[in-house]
Amino acid sequence: MGVYAGVRGGLVLDTLVHPLLLVDLRRNPEVPEGCISEKTRSHPSSLENHRRRGATIFSKLDLRNAYHLVWICKGYEWKTAFKTASGHCEYLVMLFGLTKAPTVFQALNKIFVKAEKCEFHRSTLSFLGYVIAEGNVQMGPEKVKAVVDWPQSTSRVQLQHFLGFANFYRQLQGTLESNKKRMLDLKQMSIQLDQKCQDPCKDTVEIKPTTGKDCQDIANKGAKTSGLYYVKPLMAKEQFLVYCEIDSFGRGFTVLQRRRDGSVDFNKDWVQYKEGFGYLSPDDTTEFWLGNEKMHLLSTQSSIPYVLRIELTDWVGNKKYADYAMFKVGAEVDMYRLTYAYYYGGDAGDAFDGFDFGEDPSDKFYTSHNGMQFSTSDKDNDKFQGNCAMQDGSGWWMNRCHAAHLNGKYYQGGKYTEKDAGESGYDNGIIWATWHSRWYSMKETTMKIIPTSRITAGDGQQTGGVKQFGGL
Repeated sequence: MGVYAGVRGGLVLDTLVHPLLLVDLRRNPEVPEGCISEKTRSHPSSLENHRRRGATIFSKLDLRNAYHLVWICKGYEWKTAFKTASGHCEYLVMLFGLTKAPTVFQALNKIFVKAEKCEFHRSTLSFLGYVIAEGNVQMGPEKVKAVVDWPQSTSRVQLQHFLGFANFYRQLQGTLESNKKRMLDLKQMSIQLDQKCQDPCKDTVEIKPTTGKDCQDIANKGAKTSGLYYVKPLMAKEQFLVYCEIDSFGRGFTVLQRRRDGSVDFNKDWVQYKEGFGYLSPDDTTEFWLGNEKMHLLSTQSSIPYVLRIELTDWVGNKKYADYAMFKVGAEVDMYRLTYAYYYGGDAGDAFDGFDFGEDPSDKFYTSHNGMQFSTSDKDNDKFQGNCAMQDGSGWWMNRCHAAHLNGKYYQGGKYTEKDAGESGYDNGIIWATWHSRWYSMKETTMKIIPTSRITAGDGQQTGGVKQFGGL
């Protein structure tokens, strides 16, 4: 004899016993008293009830002796009366339940469970030919196999046996129909996917057809819109993808770096900074580092020098920029050394020249960036006794350490503290010290280059002996 209980939150919610224990002989006039009929066996609907009760964990007990072997004393059946959805019922055999069985009766009759056949706290359970799980009752695989493999009936009696067995599960028809509908939906989806796979693949990222040695070369060839283009510098072995900013004056800026929203982690090693990382997008909404090797190939290919333009945006929407003439990134053998001839202008100030933080007379000298080699956490090329890149968690042209750092940690809201900076306590944000303090991290940054001959087109002006240029 078996019993299972469904439990939620430690409470017994549903208890089902072997069908023989739920016999209601008194309400069935067709069955003589003391007899058990197949018609009175428990129906699958009793198992289905557990769905509505939210049972999630199930246990099953197997007894060595069954209570139904002991009959209720004749005339006392009324004491076992209970109400069900089918009406008023009375037990003819000893009551069974997790809380109703008298312990004395258990002890006297030596009724114990068979531990080897019991199962406890299961999320799915096999019980009387069913598979019971949270919110679901299914036919057991052995029952399904019995129906499928049933031998062909050769007589009315054999056919009745088959129909009686199969119809016993008829109240599971709703589940079967639901599964059938799901199978049809999956089949339809499979057909649609097969049709899609027959179509030729299409690249969803639009790459412009014009190519050149840089974005200005592409603009000179007639390209009018910003987007993704392939470039092949003079010394490059193969072309690579870049984002070109092309304005109404026909200027083509080749973008080297973007910071937008902190979606890309700039704490990378030497190889990653060499090759580049992040995401190039045609709508210019993503963050990336183009790669030191590509920057080297682009900035050293022409007799016409490049201007590096740095654009900054703070957290209240203010925008400023700084330009550097004759910008170059050296070869890897020289650790991608940064060099430029002079500060070309801008309203963000010359942070690449260092900054006097007021802490030491040498502040400005040891925070300048011109002539510095590139450093990462795994390749220390700075002038500090420690490793600036490791402390700041990003690669950059470090001195001891910086007054400008556009690859720093992204801080939401801009302002941060020594405590926010972590164990080292050093300023490690996206900083430009000649505009905001070292404890203010920029919201957006851009690094891009253009030939010097094209920088003045449309918006150049002279101010105080230094060329000043407005925004793009």
